[in-house]
Amino acid sequence: MQTSLTSAKISGVIVSYNPDIDALRHLVAAVAPQLDQLFIVDNGSRLNVSSSINHGMCTEIIELGDNYGIARAQNIGIERARSTGSSFVLLLDQDSIPASDMVAKLLAAVLAKQEQGYQVACVGPHYTDSRQRDAAPFIRLEGLKLKRQICSASNTLVDVDFLIASGCLIPISTIDAVGMMVEDMFIDYVDIEWGLRAQQLGYRSYGVCAATMKHALGDESIAFGKRHVPVHSPLRHYYHIRNAIWLCRQKWIPSQWKFVLMWRVARQFAFFSLMTSPRLEHARMMALGLLHGVVNRMGRR
Repeated sequence: MQTSLTSAKISGVIVSYNPDIDALRHLVAAVAPQLDQLFIVDNGSRLNVSSSINHGMCTEIIELGDNYGIARAQNIGIERARSTGSSFVLLLDQDSIPASDMVAKLLAAVLAKQEQGYQVACVGPHYTDSRQRDAAPFIRLEGLKLKRQICSASNTLVDVDFLIASGCLIPISTIDAVGMMVEDMFIDYVDIEWGLRAQQLGYRSYGVCAATMKHALGDESIAFGKRHVPVHSPLRHYYHIRNAIWLCRQKWIPSQWKFVLMWRVARQFAFFSLMTSPRLEHARMMALGLLHGVVNRMGRR
């Protein structure tokens, strides 16, 4: 049976880890009215998330008791959504704030594309980071270059290769066909891997320019030319490098993507080794990530 705007059941999954409680409350208040159900999956935060959030706005708060990574937390939330009969799942990070009509705009875009006969992997909003001058572009690979796709109009749908997980609306039927998130990746590149895997199976992802969201990238940022580059901890840069190398080693990844990923690794290694402090620690952790990606040492560091 074709899903309609009125029959769609949408569950939200927020993954939290040592969140700013006020920001998390703001997120819950913003997104809960747009959903049928809302699950928070907490990855072993130091504070008690369950006692800090209004349970009247959440279907369930799942406290894992330890940090198992964003991929496993997302999978647990997705399974809960599936078990309750949801037809769509909306993934969210703790540092995102959706517009009041974001989910409705995303759902309308999915249903329109499905009506046209497309197999939809996911749709995601046009997001802004207050530390950046411009809204973040959508990304698509053309040849051997990642092309930034800018929204030319508010009603535009942008055909992309992948989307960031936060704000991503995914049909449960697509997850059934494509599979779950790779838990061994732990964090970083999880959404890229899933998006590219879906693409290889004939599913398409779309950026929805009419749907908007605020989202923070990185712990801080540094000015570099006309851009502000998000900067993470040395440990996060370890995961960036390791998971990019691991992804390059997958047989199903197209050769163009392998080239782009390796070039990206080289640029990140050089930039963060020279431009961020502590430089030696960033370089050491990225070198370790490179080694572990080559020898297939995955999971939590």
